[in-house]
Amino acid sequence: MLKKDLKLLDVFCLAAGAMISSGLFVLPGIAFEKAGPAVILAYGLASLFIIPAMLSQAELSTAMPKAGGSYFFIERALGPLMGTYAGFLNWLSIALKAGFALIGIGTVGAQFLPFPQVFAIKLVAIVGCIIFTIVNLVSVKSVGKLQTLLVFALLGILILHSFAGFRVIEDAAFKPFFTADIQTLFAVAGMIFVSFGGLTKVASVGEEVRNPGHNLPKGMFLAFGVVSFLYLVVVTITVGTVEADQLAASLLPIALSAENIFGNWGLIAIETASLLAFITTANAGILSASRSPLAMSRDGLVPEALSNTSKRFHTPHTSILLTSGFIIAVIAVLSIEDLVKTASTIMILMFIGVNVAVIVMRSSKLQSYQPVYRAPLYPWLQIISIILYVFLIFEMGLVPLLLTGAFGILAGAWYIGYVWRKIDRESAFVYLVKSVTSKDIHRSNLEDELRHISLERGGVELDRFDHLVQECTILDIEESISAQELFHRMAAELSPRLNLSEEFLYEAFIKRERESSTMVHPGLAIPHVIVEGEKVFDILLVRCKEGAIFSELHQPVTTIITLIGSRDERNYHLRALMSIAHLVENPQFAEGWKNARNVEQLRDVMLLSRPRKDSQTD
Repeated sequence: MLKKDLKLLDVFCLAAGAMISSGLFVLPGIAFEKAGPAVILAYGLASLFIIPAMLSQAELSTAMPKAGGSYFFIERALGPLMGTYAGFLNWLSIALKAGFALIGIGTVGAQFLPFPQVFAIKLVAIVGCIIFTIVNLVSVKSVGKLQTLLVFALLGILILHSFAGFRVIEDAAFKPFFTADIQTLFAVAGMIFVSFGGLTKVASVGEEVRNPGHNLPKGMFLAFGVVSFLYLVVVTITVGTVEADQLAASLLPIALSAENIFGNWGLIAIETASLLAFITTANAGILSASRSPLAMSRDGLVPEALSNTSKRFHTPHTSILLTSGFIIAVIAVLSIEDLVKTASTIMILMFIGVNVAVIVMRSSKLQSYQPVYRAPLYPWLQIISIILYVFLIFEMGLVPLLLTGAFGILAGAWYIGYVWRKIDRESAFVYLVKSVTSKDIHRSNLEDELRHISLERGGVELDRFDHLVQECTILDIEESISAQELFHRMAAELSPRLNLSEEFLYEAFIKRERESSTMVHPGLAIPHVIVEGEKVFDILLVRCKEGAIFSELHQPVTTIITLIGSRDERNYHLRALMSIAHLVENPQFAEGWKNARNVEQLRDVMLLSRPRKDSQTD
């Protein structure tokens, strides 16, 4: 069990740290060469492109805050085959981007070593990977604290640069603003788009976030707002303070701008900021990437050993070591350029999968799919974004497409050779198909898993009422019946459970109804009777779709929540009534109760509609 050590600030810093990297410190010069001053608009478009993926990821992460993030969402929505593919893709994408960030650290550190440049860069990068591995092995809390310090130092330097830059910016640098056509502008925006990819990777550590239903979307939205604004401001200042010919040829455009504004001290500050950016990306990358093998191992898609966690530090040490070993191998023996483009292509594929997952999960109408946050404009937002992302993939070039395809073939072979015969877990897509083709569908294991995740999401302890609901009998009656016939059926169900005669229970229900009606408001009745004995308390739930007739003067009752207890349980009887009162006040209860497809979904509605106070704070 992973510890929930990450708070809202940690989520913000992990997401922001994963975004601010080469996309800000290297890419503006390359993008300016293609788009001119309109590179500012290209950055704005790129920030808009990430919004659909961010919103869909936020919804899924609040419904299923589990290790693995995108992998877990896609596997549960689309099944083990797509889950295997997504898991490996997610791991590879984040690990390669972490490796690229470590190369960035190596580039800065190599200036101070008396070795050949290529060797020095790789040496510093590998040492950096080992250091971050140790930090991740010791404590997620340590990762969060380190990330917070690094991100705030980075943001401080960039904000200082921005304030000073506005004083010396030259208007002439932006004229003419449009030097490229619309197609080029969109192509550049697609290239820049990958810079925002780290934003959604924080979902991979959702299981370790306190109160994830609130902290995950808030942290992601805050990081998106702050970093997008800084991207636009810093790029604007860079265009306005660096000569066009210098900017187009530079791989250190922000450093050039800082040198023009502050002199050598500005250059040192921005180089320091870029180093911090690479450190935060690498640190967050190792943390996020290692959670994909962990989640896949739990699901049986890779060997069980990868889900082992340290007894002392409660971190997934095997998965972290595997991820770090892979990153070190990439740094040591492979060329990074095409692999970084491949990682970007993989990231876009994952965004497509996440948007498809939202459509499938919503369409399945699983009662236990209970996201705290719901993406707006469903399903059009997801459909449009899928089309957009497919277009962006083809903008990445042939080599990334071929490498991604080859990796997909390997993932498929792994599924056939290792996973296929071992896993029979039903996905939301299979459940959706069954629900469309047949009215008589069996309970899916996914429903139970989602219900458990929803109940545990905020770290809430299940109380006695929850356990009673989990174990109680539920009747689902199709036709309209009289109250007398209803009481006969209820008595028949309760008699063997309570070891009381059916006749006695029936008479008790009739007597209680004659004393005063148990209808508490239209459509709802709460029959409750006292029986002999000690420590006796039980619940019986009934849905009568066409309604039970309690009185000719009132509308039929569709929801019956029955309480049966001994005299020594009077105090709990009152507490149970209060729980029911809070439950039925929830607008989601009535809708869920009406639309539930079977008795287990009715049970889900009872358990998931109760208002609760999270036991964990931000």
